[in-house]
Amino acid sequence: MTINILVTGANGFVGSRLMAVDLPRTSSIRLRGALRSGKTSPNKLANTVCIDAIGPTTSWIEALTGMNVVVHLAARVHILDEGSAEVISEYRFVNVQGTLNLARQAAAAGVHRFIFLSSIKVNGEETFAGQAFSEDSLPNPSDPYGISKYEAEEGLKTICEQTGMEYVIIRPPLIYGPGVKANYQNLIQLVKRGIPIPLGSVSNKRSMLALDNLINFIILAVDDPRAANQTFLLSDGQDLSSAELVVKIARALHVVPRLWSIPICFLRMMGFAAGRRAVVHRLLGSLQVDSSKARKLLNWTPLIGVDEGISRAVAPMLTRSKRANDDKACS
Repeated sequence: MTINILVTGANGFVGSRLMAVDLPRTSSIRLRGALRSGKTSPNKLANTVCIDAIGPTTSWIEALTGMNVVVHLAARVHILDEGSAEVISEYRFVNVQGTLNLARQAAAAGVHRFIFLSSIKVNGEETFAGQAFSEDSLPNPSDPYGISKYEAEEGLKTICEQTGMEYVIIRPPLIYGPGVKANYQNLIQLVKRGIPIPLGSVSNKRSMLALDNLINFIILAVDDPRAANQTFLLSDGQDLSSAELVVKIARALHVVPRLWSIPICFLRMMGFAAGRRAVVHRLLGSLQVDSSKARKLLNWTPLIGVDEGISRAVAPMLTRSKRANDDKACS
């Protein structure tokens, strides 16, 4: 039986990788990507459909025709003015109302399973020594994005209970891989340029998830009956301190890591004074994830390790550097 899968956010960081996955010729999986109107796919995908901006009134009828599974990756991740009074409403418009609108239409269209990419932020922002978030941890979202993802999870469960559609909820920590943006990309740039990074004394522990490990799990969750109506926390299984991450990035870039050791109290003071409180928490605090449920229930193991994941994340930068050097040599 052919499994037809609608992938929302098909031109995004995760979606474009999923749409480009090298499935065996014998695979029964067929992917259809949903793109925002006016957006283009980086992979020039043939099987795509355009939709309006995601919200409570978006029509998904054309996109859902003939689909058995939905993998919902599209989300509102950043808002320019995070301090605005309307910020939570803006997150809810896309991440809650938009998700639940899609879920209702999916159930009405006969979709069998709805896979929802949530966030570890549903559990919270930090763990403490000897502890790790698991599926049994009480939700404790503290920012508008995390709150919107938690509300979407709860609404999705209700819809599935009412309609019989199955859900699979995935709460990943930091996802990294080719095309990664934001703070992870900034860190790669700093390491590559040889700029001293004052994290040598940081001994925190943070879980991460390589993009290809996430894609591997999503494909597993598409039709495994054991995944039905389950929530999963995922990680690579090797937690790193911020200092260890810098060293591994430097090794992948073939450069010498330049780490300075500065007392953590001073780092916190400098970060808070610069208005980068959230960044400071991520660089200095711990956030560990226990992914044993996925390993035991679904027999899942990460496809690649952290070193390989980091190598794949920095590979595009190495390629660009090589091309730039080749161009200089030829000029």
